[in-house]
Amino acid sequence: METDETTGDPWTSCSPVPRDIMYSNSLDHPGKKRKQDPGPLIEDDEEYDDDDDEKTSPMIKDSEEPSNKRVKPVGKSNSMTGIITPVKTPALKRLGQSITRSISFRTEARPLTPVPLRSRQKAASFPRRRSSQCWSDTVQSHDLTAKEIKRQEVIYELTEGERQLIDDFKLVKKVYYEPMLTLHIMTESELGQIFGTLDSLLPLHEDLLTRLEGLRGSEKTVGEVGPTLMDWFPCLEAYVTYCCNQVGAKALLDQKKQEKRVEQFLRLCQESSFSRKLDLWNFLDRPRSRLVKYPLLLREILKSTPSEHPDEDTLPDALEMIQSIVSEVDRKTGEAECQFYRRGLIYLEDGQRLSEIQLSRFLYCHGELKNNKGQRLHVFLFELALVVTRPIEDKEGVEAFQVYRQPLPAAQLYVEDLPDSEGGGGGAFRGAFSSGNDKVRNCFRVSVGGRSKAQSHSLQANDSFNKQQWLSCLRQAMVQSRDRGAQTSQSQPSSRFSPDLAHIAGLSLSSDTEMTDRSNQ
Repeated sequence: METDETTGDPWTSCSPVPRDIMYSNSLDHPGKKRKQDPGPLIEDDEEYDDDDDEKTSPMIKDSEEPSNKRVKPVGKSNSMTGIITPVKTPALKRLGQSITRSISFRTEARPLTPVPLRSRQKAASFPRRRSSQCWSDTVQSHDLTAKEIKRQEVIYELTEGERQLIDDFKLVKKVYYEPMLTLHIMTESELGQIFGTLDSLLPLHEDLLTRLEGLRGSEKTVGEVGPTLMDWFPCLEAYVTYCCNQVGAKALLDQKKQEKRVEQFLRLCQESSFSRKLDLWNFLDRPRSRLVKYPLLLREILKSTPSEHPDEDTLPDALEMIQSIVSEVDRKTGEAECQFYRRGLIYLEDGQRLSEIQLSRFLYCHGELKNNKGQRLHVFLFELALVVTRPIEDKEGVEAFQVYRQPLPAAQLYVEDLPDSEGGGGGAFRGAFSSGNDKVRNCFRVSVGGRSKAQSHSLQANDSFNKQQWLSCLRQAMVQSRDRGAQTSQSQPSSRFSPDLAHIAGLSLSSDTEMTDRSNQ
């Protein structure tokens, strides 16, 4: 008899199926009147294992043997609840055999006499949810001050974070990569592009975990951690390759999700308990999110370190090192993203190929906006140019972006914040952006050389937050481009990347509208 990890209730199957689709069995004791079932509670297309027939309840077996007992007739019922046997579906083994098989559900029926379960080899399992245990929960007693306890808690969080990251790396390979390769859901080349160099990161974090666990004393406290981190942080330069590949990996994964076989496999994985309801991209993006968390953890450790502690001298150097590595990864990722979307632009005429687009090294932001005709457009704000496009698919089914009208140089941009207005202000806005007496909200206008209609775009954001993000990025692009132009007129342009812009390139890859303003962080 196994036990549900969430509720503690016993059940006879290890299938990771939510409790809200379980059904109940109303078998009664002999001699008692049986209640009528309200109706059938299962779908006709549900599948069950043939080998579960061995677990038929004793009441069903008794009905097959001769008996002298007087049995009160039972009226006919449309319910099949009383004759369905328990379902046993191992979580991972079943997943690897078929991606089209629907997830079976388990029964709460309990026979009058306990039926022994057959011995079987339990499939590999992963935790349903993360442990929220703190360092204080792992020690019986201590005589540390509140500040020292805080320091140990943060170091413990650092250690456990490495352990959980390693578990996720192994889960991704075991549950996603290997089955998709074996079942030919994707080709080896496609999987290599989506998963990138993820395998090469696993030994790095296993090494750090081993080092951190080796620092623990007899009372599970860690003394000096600074030198260990100083020695290990240079390994994180391997993240440059992985994070730069993420831009193309996300695009390919979104494209492959349109295929029914891929979509079914990923959906079954996400619905299973071992995935914690996360999709594949959440796991593939875990290394990047872990990387940017190291500076935050080091600041907390340093804040809780006593003034006379040995780490007081080494932790500032370690913090400076990890910030430098994160900035470098951030900058390289921004350049890779800029190149990726620049290659995806389709020009209708040669006059649209502005030199500012090719000279741009990063993207401030990009995402979906509407124009005053109600058309959905995808707008890119490159370092030196604003490009408005229409999303299309090329001959191979790959998403591309057709340049709409003439791109606008960032140095010549004029931005106007359009206030919310009754009735839509103009006829075009009234028809496209509003209905009836609704206000037209979250609109702004970009143009070159003022309000010239030939070189302007009236655009609407999804909400006020996105509108403010766009306005902030546009103004920043205008200022930076004009400053660069002023410097160019006085001297030769410098090829050195401005550190002040490093944070802009690191855009989130997990959302459709990537407009994270990191200047306020």
